Amino acid sequence: MEEAAYKLLLSCPYGLSASQVSVVLDQLYDRIRHPDDELENSIAEIWDQRAQKNTSLYNGKKFRYGGHNVHSGDGSNKDSHVWLQLGLTDYRTFVGTNLSPLWEKFLVPSEDDPIQCQHMSSPLGNGAVVETSDKKIVVLRRSSNVGEFPGHFVFPGGHPEPEEVGIDSDQSDKDSEMINKKASQEMFDSIIREVVEEIGVPAMSLVQPLLRRNSTTVL
Repeated sequence: MEEAAYKLLLSCPYGLSASQVSVVLDQLYDRIRHPDDELENSIAEIWDQRAQKNTSLYNGKKFRYGGHNVHSGDGSNKDSHVWLQLGLTDYRTFVGTNLSPLWEKFLVPSEDDPIQCQHMSSPLGNGAVVETSDKKIVVLRRSSNVGEFPGHFVFPGGHPEPEEVGIDSDQSDKDSEMINKKASQEMFDSIIREVVEEIGVPAMSLVQPLLRRNSTTVL
């Protein structure tokens, strides 16, 4: 059997509400530069090659997944709480590391996922399972003019956006507590935006999303 292309990091079978999810945004969870300069330089080279072939590619800032902590309380779902440990990255670095033909060279031998992927971009994405009132599940087909998996069938989704919570570049002079609260809410606001934009349904017709699971892709 072939090794799976992804692994489940956190399972929330009953879902977690916005009040049960917090973000800890810190430079500690930013990507660490690879010590091999030639491999590190390949990030820009791969991006330039991709950008020349597809002029619609845009290098936007993304949240980087750096790990998580879980507090289970008394074991019931209502008392569970998840802290997502996030740094910052961008789409260019994602293309040059996670999507690179050389992606395996960026990995560090370790059973600990944050250590194993410390040189990877590992942007945090989101996806929604949208069930209609007549019990149908919505699936979309990706455009042929996108940077990842053109033409594939997918659920609605995308990425939480740092710019939506006022994060641009240096955060050293920002109110970290306020930024963390806004980033926590962005985990839920962003998927509503994605569903509205990609399916065209009004936001008022959607129920509030629940965090079901968080996974990291290897390929």
